[in-house]
This record gives sequence, C-alpha cells and structure tokens, in this order.
Amino acid sequence: MTGNQHSGTPAPADRHPAEREAKDAAAAALGASASGHGERVFTGLGVAPGVAIGPAHVRERRDLDVVTRHIPAAEVDTERGRFERAVRKARRQLRKIRAKANQVHGESAEELDYLLDAHMQMLKSRSLLQGVEQRIRERCINAEAAVMAEVDRIAQGFAAMEDPYLKARAAEMREVGMRIVRNLMESPYRSFHGLDPESIIIAEEITPADTALMDPREIGGFATVLGGAEGHTAIMARSLGLPAVLGIPNLLRGVEADETVIVDGSRGVVIVNPTAERLTEYRRRAAELEREAEALQQLRDEPAETTDGHRVALHANLELPREVGQAITVGAEGVGLLRTEFMYMNRADLPGEDEQYHQLREIVDGMGGRTVTIRTLDVGGEKLAWALGDDLGTGPNPALGMRAIRLSLSRRELLETQLAAILRAAAHGPVRILLPMVTTAGEIRETREVLANVHERLHERGVQVPHEIPPVGAMIEVPGAALAADTLAPQADFFAIGTNDLTMYTLAIDRTEDDVAHLYNPLHPAVLRLIRSAAEAARAARIDISVCGEMAGDPRYTPLFLGLGVDTLSMAPKTLPRVKQRVRALSRERAQHCAEQILTRSDSRDIAALLDAQG
Repeated sequence: MTGNQHSGTPAPADRHPAEREAKDAAAAALGASASGHGERVFTGLGVAPGVAIGPAHVRERRDLDVVTRHIPAAEVDTERGRFERAVRKARRQLRKIRAKANQVHGESAEELDYLLDAHMQMLKSRSLLQGVEQRIRERCINAEAAVMAEVDRIAQGFAAMEDPYLKARAAEMREVGMRIVRNLMESPYRSFHGLDPESIIIAEEITPADTALMDPREIGGFATVLGGAEGHTAIMARSLGLPAVLGIPNLLRGVEADETVIVDGSRGVVIVNPTAERLTEYRRRAAELEREAEALQQLRDEPAETTDGHRVALHANLELPREVGQAITVGAEGVGLLRTEFMYMNRADLPGEDEQYHQLREIVDGMGGRTVTIRTLDVGGEKLAWALGDDLGTGPNPALGMRAIRLSLSRRELLETQLAAILRAAAHGPVRILLPMVTTAGEIRETREVLANVHERLHERGVQVPHEIPPVGAMIEVPGAALAADTLAPQADFFAIGTNDLTMYTLAIDRTEDDVAHLYNPLHPAVLRLIRSAAEAARAARIDISVCGEMAGDPRYTPLFLGLGVDTLSMAPKTLPRVKQRVRALSRERAQHCAEQILTRSDSRDIAALLDAQG
C-alpha cells in the first residue's frame, strides 16, 4: 500500500528522507503500472485547505429511480402512513448520526450540530409535511413522488437566493427529501466504514451527513464532481480539517480504485498516480502547512497590531448561535456582524419576541462581554422567508425591491418585535444594532424613533433592558449610501461596509450569474473610491467604521483597508488568524502610502499588482 499523509502531519518516515523518497518512487511506479496510466492532474474548487495523500476509494453514484404512481382513493391514508413512518425513521437516523459524529469528531462535531438542527427542522417543517400530505391526498399519488415534488418546490425557493449561505440550503432540502425517499424505498445507506487508513474518497457527490460520518483515522480527504464552496459539505470539510476539492468534471472517469491520489484543498488540485518527485514535494508541503497552522494558533492571544504600533480590531461574522465557540477559539474581539435571518428561515410562522430574545441572549452570553453587533432582518428580494408571505420578492427586480430595512420599516410589528428582543438581550452584555441596506438618513431616524418607543414600553413593563439605548449603525452597501455617507454619519453611531453588495450594485453584476461572475471585481476603482468616501465621512464624524464583507477576511486586502483608515475588520472566524498574521507584518505608514497610490490608478490590474507587492 502507498504511504499516506493527511494535511501537514509528518509521517515517522519523514525523518529519513532517502527512505521516504525510495518508497514514493516505488509507490508511483506501482500505481502507474497497475492502472496503465501516468500522472493525471484535475482542477476544481479548493473548498477545504490542506494536503491529503492516500489510496483512492471510488464511490459510484447510485440513483433512486422514483416513479409517479397513481393510487386508489381508498389507499390514500395508507400512503400517508408510509410517509409518516419514513419521516419518523429519518429523525431517528439524524439522532444516530449526531451521536456517532460526537464520538468520532468531538469538538469538531459542533458544525454538524448546526446542520443536523437544520435537517431536523426541515423534517418538522409544516410546509414540507403538509405539502406532501396534500399532494398524496389531492392528487392520489405515491409518497415517493409527492416528497420529490414538494422538496423540489421548496428547494427552488432557496436556489433563487443570492446569499451563498442561504442558496446552499436548496441542496440541504434535497438531501432531507432523499433521506425520506430512501426510507420509503427501503434503500440501504452505504457508509465509509472499514477503509484503508488515509483513504481518499472519490465520488460524484458527498452529502454533509456523509462527511459527518467520515472517521479521520480512515479518511484523509475527498474530491467530487459536484458541490460548491458555500455548501454544507464544504463547510463540514473545513470544520473537520479534511482537505477537499469539489466541482471536478469527469473525475470519476479519471480515477481507479486504490490508485494513489493527492488532494490539494488549498489550490483546488487533485493529482492521480503522482510521480515520486511530486509525492516528495507534497509531503514537504504538508509538513510546512502543519508548522504554519501551529504558528497561527499561537497568535490567538496576541494583539492585531502593526509593526509601528497601530491596533486593529478583528471581529467575527456569525450566521448561527453555535458559531460563538469558533469566534472565541480564534481570538475574535467581538461580533462585527450577526445575521439574524436564521431565526426566520425554514418555517411557516414568525419567531416571537421571547424566542428571538433567548437566541440572541445565548450569543451575547457566549461572547463574555465582547461587543455583539446584531443586524436587523435582511430578507426580501432573493432572500425568501416563507413566514413573511408568498408575495415577497415577486417584483420584476427583487434585489432592488422591498427588502432589508425597507421591509422592516414597512412592517412595523416585525421591526418592533425584533428590536424588543435585541434590547432585552442587550441587558446581558454590550450590543450594537446594525441596519442593512440603508440609503437615506431618514431610514436611520425612523428606526431610532421605533427603537426609543420600544425601549420606553419595555421599561414601563418592568422588563430588564439597558438604561442607555445601544448604538445604531448603518450598513454601507449601495453606492448611494457611500456617496452620501456624510449625510448619514450625523444620524449613525457607526458604519459597516458590506463589500459584497457594494461591489454588486456598483458594477451591476450578480456574482452568482455564471455569464458575468468573472466581471465581479472588488478592486474596481469605483468600488475603492466608494469605500474611501465612506471612510472619510466616518473619520470626519468621529464614528467607527468597519468592513464586514468577504474582502475583510482576505489578507490580500488588509493593507488597503488599513491605508484607507478602516481599523475594524469583521470576517468568518476561520479567516481571522491569517488576517491577524497579515496585520502584524504590516506598517500602517506603508499601508497608507500604498492606498494613496492605489487610488490614483485606473486599471484593476495595476491595483492588484500594487497590493501584491506589499508582501
């Protein structure tokens, strides 16, 4: 069997390079001889960093052939009973998966808990359960066909969303549906148990539940034909530290069982039957990655401070309450963006004040006195929440329609309920309130009036709330807000720049649209000038300004933001250590000089070159 390596953990034989290289040469020769093919290189999406080396375990796809059958009216109740039993079995399966994953992954199973909670909620969703039963009853069709049709309807709503995180829920809904269908058809589940150590899984698709049951003592990494960077399979792979590359066309036709495979999850490369030289190169790289990971971990308690003594605040963006642990682990100084949409998705009713309060308090308590910035509801347009009504997002251009703060102000009860929950949570720790998609100072003023009324009402009822109303900030994510930031600043206590939407609206490009996604460019001069405009307005008004879009978590852009006067960056927890490492290697004076040069350039390629020259 070939020598195996996962991530950057050096094998004992690495202490003897000559012996290792001889073994690699023998393994490469054996693999090429066995398959009749030499080295092959495939490229895809590197969704989980690291290096894995091991024998291929090829998993062929086995589709479930669901046929629509019409049933007599007398058998409708029997068919509904089959469906109910299949759902109950699916819930039992999820509970078993959670127990198994906790045994195998320990603390790394935290991400799986988010996923299983979402799957369990889908299995309890009235929209799904009642929709399937209605199809069986009214159309007199078999349960399998009813499940597939209803799941497809719900998944299409998620797939239409722009937000990558929410868009990925379409795949999760389909997976839940397939679990029910497998139970209906009594199709057994195939596990990854009993494989050779450090096996590389090669498959058309791997579900998040598959990933959760992968034993790191047996699985080194995986590569698939299907999948994207924002799906839960990718999230699970990153959480468990399994190198993964997804979205590789023709992968299954290019790999045979037991061939030696290298998965480079950082570069998005899969190498089959590597040469001895390639194996040696990747074993050295794996060891370097291990040393780098250890160095980043040691920065956890170190300040994000430039070489000339300038402090930068590094915060975390959170999607779910249980991500608090990840933020604390990487040393986040606070939460710069808490997305509250998770409380509204996958349900037919709206969350009440008490429910929202308990969810938010869990996060505030978990952050242990660190500031939590809570963004009010940002749905509408492509971000659908069933409980808000079927008419939401039905206009000719939903992204420019009733959404975010516009929606909240148009539905006062919705806004008042959320603000009440936030105020109550603020009694347990420092909180800030962030308003999405602000375009006018009037929107901030109007929200402040609602907030003051809610605060007074709660106080009169004897509900525990902070004496002072929490700071209220505006997201700068449309060009109009950036250009008129000086008119917003007197009404706002802070700004937060959402670079994802700001870039999209400035360039009129939907980055999820395949035909134009390559034109999405956050280094476009217009985008950078809008960021500068907002930063200058914040400095003039002496209010804090942060960046909370994807650019904040990319170390490449760190010198640009420092140079523009942005001193707070908020990002996904996993990206924070590298940004901190970047800050500690920079001089603020040099960053300011770099930003000045960049803002004089008109070509994005020149701008990129200047940034990359910062080291």
